[in-house]
Amino acid sequence: MKVIIKYILTAVVLTAVSCKNAAVKEEERPRPANDSTVTLNAAQLKNAGIKTGSVTMQNLRATIRVNGAVDVPPQSMVSISFPLGGYLKSTSLLPGSSVRKGEVIAIMEDQNYVQLQQDYLTAKAKMEFLQTDMQRQKELSEADATSKKNYQLVLSDYKTQQVLLKSLEEKLRIIEINPARLNVQNISRDVPVYSPINGYVTKVNVNIGKYVNPSDVLFELVDPDDIHASITVFEKDINYFKKGMKGKVSLVDDPAKTYDVDVILVTKNINDNRSGLVHCHFDNPIHELLPGMFLNGVFELDNKKVQAVTEESVVRYHGKDYLFAAKDSNVFVMMPVQTGNRENGYVELIQDGRDWTNTPIVTGGAYALLSSLKNRMEE
Repeated sequence: MKVIIKYILTAVVLTAVSCKNAAVKEEERPRPANDSTVTLNAAQLKNAGIKTGSVTMQNLRATIRVNGAVDVPPQSMVSISFPLGGYLKSTSLLPGSSVRKGEVIAIMEDQNYVQLQQDYLTAKAKMEFLQTDMQRQKELSEADATSKKNYQLVLSDYKTQQVLLKSLEEKLRIIEINPARLNVQNISRDVPVYSPINGYVTKVNVNIGKYVNPSDVLFELVDPDDIHASITVFEKDINYFKKGMKGKVSLVDDPAKTYDVDVILVTKNINDNRSGLVHCHFDNPIHELLPGMFLNGVFELDNKKVQAVTEESVVRYHGKDYLFAAKDSNVFVMMPVQTGNRENGYVELIQDGRDWTNTPIVTGGAYALLSSLKNRMEE
């Protein structure tokens, strides 16, 4: 029994001594004062190639990347309808067909066209009679050969007929019939439909023999010379865009081919997505671009003087940007920063209330410091 107790006491003593030694070793191990601080000895400094410098003021040209689509202004997209309705007798249009202004693009047919021409010629003939009769009644009235009442009645009929004739003339012009050339010999049941613009066909909504109402759209035409780029710009950037500002856009499917554009209009409202529209005009007509095609764009802003560091100074860790500030010749502290534009090897430091002007920073070997810091964290 005494032997057993002796062994137990010996084990307890050894365990206590071991724990005490481990505690002493743990206390003796150097602990960093800050998890973002890196301390290097002379050999490590030489191997890492550490260089220090300072933040400088640089003129950087900011660029804004945007998305958008090819668009057409309302005056360049035309919907063709026929004011009196009727049957489509013929057309050769297909989506994609090119048309010229004044070209006959369809023939309409209806008995109402015949009736309108008849009404006009009848009203014109009656007008000629009333004009002669009015002149005769005027002469008789002036000679006191008839009562003034008869002259006034004829004059009233003449003016009423004048209104009717004018209204019929305008109805004929609506369907592209010239009243001055209309006579008994050229009354027709067919009426041509003309293209009002130069462009191409985007939609054909009818077929031959179909009856269309005045409100129905037969064809849709687009003038390719007036297409523009409609660019979506986020709220934080829209104030940078001004009329006359230049940029470049490209198709999403063909980014290597760029097109020069000028800003012609900046909208004055922001939608629910916190963005607005900027309308841009293409410097040269581009007929291969079609409405609805998606675009990518790049716009350059004016130069501005900002605090900047070299690109080698900035390290990226866990999705954030950092600089190493030199606290001593061999002690460096990793500090978070907000970066902006990049140009000619420099990175803009966005003002966050901190003055970097008098703070020495690591300009070379920053990633070696980051690697050392990560290794220490993993231990």
